[in-house]
Amino acid sequence: MLNDSRSPSFPPQLVLVTGVLAVSTASTFIRLAQADIDSLAVAAWRLTLAAGILAPFALLTRRDELRSLSRREWLLALGAGLLLALHFAAWITSLALTSVAASVVLVTMSPFFVGGIAHFFLGEKLSRPLLLGMSIAMAGSVIIGLGDAGRGTHPLIGDLLALVGALAAAGYFVIGRRLRRRLSLVGYVFPVYGTAAIALLLVASLAHAPLSGYSESTWLWLLLLALVPQLIGHSSLNWALGHLPATYVSLAVLGEPLGSTLLAWIVLSEAPTAPAVCGGALIMAGLVIAGQPQILDTD
Repeated sequence: MLNDSRSPSFPPQLVLVTGVLAVSTASTFIRLAQADIDSLAVAAWRLTLAAGILAPFALLTRRDELRSLSRREWLLALGAGLLLALHFAAWITSLALTSVAASVVLVTMSPFFVGGIAHFFLGEKLSRPLLLGMSIAMAGSVIIGLGDAGRGTHPLIGDLLALVGALAAAGYFVIGRRLRRRLSLVGYVFPVYGTAAIALLLVASLAHAPLSGYSESTWLWLLLLALVPQLIGHSSLNWALGHLPATYVSLAVLGEPLGSTLLAWIVLSEAPTAPAVCGGALIMAGLVIAGQPQILDTD
């Protein structure tokens, strides 16, 4: 059976929470790896290692499924991979050109884009609880971002790149929702991660970002980055797309800043600021409201 999305063995919300917790480790692993590696190289190796680890399993257990993909499905999967690569490349680059506040606020606009795209192209209804929860969670995200306001400048190109990152993430989630209705998790994520890896390696090479010569500790953080936030985190989010609305899955990712803040406090001794605490509380409240049962029964 190719599709694993009809009769879930685990509660979709539980898998979604696991995914959000896993992706929340990314910023800490990236910070630890950035001692001697460029940010674009971090993104490239994150996807390359993840795709490499996944390859043997995918080719051994999902070869027939991959062969069964139609031309349209292959194009959609490749498109999702390119959008995932664009998300990482645009957002990381924006952080070097504009303030963290502007970048965070703009890149977390993706749930609004997902909601619009999913409504018009996937026929997903935007219920009142979802819209209310989305608004509250987005307000929390803005508070977290603006808590860092006043640092750096806000060049238009940096702001636009962050917005491009949000749009790319929205497209990635919407395509995943459509393909995961038929494809198994591995049958979907393997071509997507592989495409993103190749694209990011090319971008990093064109940017002259060193792709080798790292210390053993850096390779360890890169491996953990591939295993935890990518293979466990993003794959859990993609699994959830087979059972939950794309808008809700993208909205749940707003919980990542909260998880990242707590982990940074524990590992990096970076205590959360008052705006982070306030914004985090709003995000959690928004997720609870948006997660009312009436928005989840879409299949």
